[in-house]
Amino acid sequence: MTTLLETIRDPADLRGMTLPQLEQLAGEIREVLCGLIACRSAHFASNLGVVELAIGLHQAFDFKRDRLIWDTGHQIYPHKLLTGRYEQFQSMRTKGGLMGYPNPAESEYDLFMTGHAGASVSTALGLASGDAFLRPEENRHTVAVIGDGAFPSGVVFEALNNGRRQSKKLLVILNDNRMSICPPVGSVSDYLDRLRMNPAYAGLKGEIAKMLNRVPLLGDPAERFLVQLKEAAKAGLSGGMMFEDMGFRYIGPIDGHNIGLLRKYFKMVQRIDGPVLLHVVTEKGHGFHPAAADPVTYHAPPQFERQQDKYVIAKKGPSAPAYTNVASQAIFDQMRANPKVTVLTAAMCQGNKLEKVREEFPDRFFDTGICEAHTVAFAAGQAKVGMRPIVDIYSTFMQRAYDHIFQEVALQNLPVTFMMDRGGLAGPDGPTHHGVFDFGYMRVFPNMVLMAPGDAADLPAMLDFALKFDGPCSLRYPKASAVTIEREQAPIELGRSETIRTGADGCIVVCGALVRRALEASDRLREEGLDVGVINARFLKPLDTEVIVGAIRDLPWVVTMEEASLMGGFGSAVLEAAADAGVDASRVRRLGIPDHYVEHGERDELLADLSMDVPGIVATCQRLAAGIPTR
Repeated sequence: MTTLLETIRDPADLRGMTLPQLEQLAGEIREVLCGLIACRSAHFASNLGVVELAIGLHQAFDFKRDRLIWDTGHQIYPHKLLTGRYEQFQSMRTKGGLMGYPNPAESEYDLFMTGHAGASVSTALGLASGDAFLRPEENRHTVAVIGDGAFPSGVVFEALNNGRRQSKKLLVILNDNRMSICPPVGSVSDYLDRLRMNPAYAGLKGEIAKMLNRVPLLGDPAERFLVQLKEAAKAGLSGGMMFEDMGFRYIGPIDGHNIGLLRKYFKMVQRIDGPVLLHVVTEKGHGFHPAAADPVTYHAPPQFERQQDKYVIAKKGPSAPAYTNVASQAIFDQMRANPKVTVLTAAMCQGNKLEKVREEFPDRFFDTGICEAHTVAFAAGQAKVGMRPIVDIYSTFMQRAYDHIFQEVALQNLPVTFMMDRGGLAGPDGPTHHGVFDFGYMRVFPNMVLMAPGDAADLPAMLDFALKFDGPCSLRYPKASAVTIEREQAPIELGRSETIRTGADGCIVVCGALVRRALEASDRLREEGLDVGVINARFLKPLDTEVIVGAIRDLPWVVTMEEASLMGGFGSAVLEAAADAGVDASRVRRLGIPDHYVEHGERDELLADLSMDVPGIVATCQRLAAGIPTR
């Protein structure tokens, strides 16, 4: 039997539906979301929480002409199902399939490719401002949907600060589900709690508003007193005064799972001139009890399997620990050994596997919320007075704190340690999450030491080195299963590489956790008669110029490998060092991320496309050995 969802080719198809049909549609969308998780890991609880919100928005607005921005974008799945992508939906997060975030290449309904939190209100203001200049007669509405977890981001308040003058047709929807990826923290969260959880004041609000609106606004002293009384009463009995004072009409909170109510409020705010903030309360995981009860675990859970009783059970993942687990254990060990060590993260306690650290050392664990810039500057303050802070943030999110890495840490030469998780290709999360720019953006800072472990054994040793070093250090590691290379491990020394295998015919120099692949490629090449060495660079900065430039000078050819952008990365540093030493580098070939954004897909698939799987490495070395030009 054909479902309602299968009949929707365009959001316009929603406008003739009755309320019972829309509620049926919401249930069908949730079934499709559960079906997707039965196939692969994907964002789940956040999407279950916005089903009714997406339906209400697309029924009330025409986003072929109006504008819609979803902040962060991981809750985009219901929107995609309602905008003509139902038949492609099972390809979500697979190579060549739908992206797990908004993607303008897929649909006219996706205006920005988003994946980081906080920018929605700013971009919505820009859209509204541009429309007001270029097509004022069209009277377009602009809508930004932002979660309460993203809302404390500093850029949001920069946008709110400028929102008053930008548009008469701007709606900011605060999707308040009391969660980001981890439970929210800070005073903004407390403020939203007060707005959401004060039933006495919510019940009084309507009658008080009617009474206050009868007070005249005239000019004699007695009437001026009444005006002052009115404003004082509004401040005490109305919610959202912080937003009102910033120039936004605050409305809410309202039930974000009541489609009829959402539809009513959306129509109402369309008649209001000036920016509006509509406070909508939703539940992450709504409609699927395990996800609603544990939205942290079900944010992006592993693949499910359904059993006969319809209960959904998460399948067990691979037994090999990830580099993230190795890093979290190393942090735990350092905090146990040294009371001066702290750890700071930005709403990614679970993602960085820091739960044990948080439980064991609550006084030295700091979750700042989605506020990376503040996190880094805060860490600088701790370091200044003698603490040894570890800033544990995904590589792609560390970019948000770039100015503070420069100004508050590197310029001051303070001993802050940056642990950059997800360094390299982040797999199905795609270009918004690939951590491929950190080599380039970190190595330019004077005083900064930049490391990348070649295997799991390197990582704890590097963290120990960083926490004893009198200056800023960065170390990055991938989203991948950790491997350990069997060898007599050389100690970590500043700017020193590790030669794992020597070879007379050529050499592969690896910066990062692709050393195992290079060794496997070397094994295959030796079977063909080519004696190829492997160097674990360990340090990008300072670079081991003695060993690496020496290999370029002395060997027939050298291949550099990095799971990072070639522009400004490790290979570039090697070529610069060779040039500075006056060594001919014409027989150096670099493998890494070229100058374009890499799509989503499994990490191994993407590495193969980039010739950084074992066959690709072997082929590159064979061409160099044969004197065949390589790209």
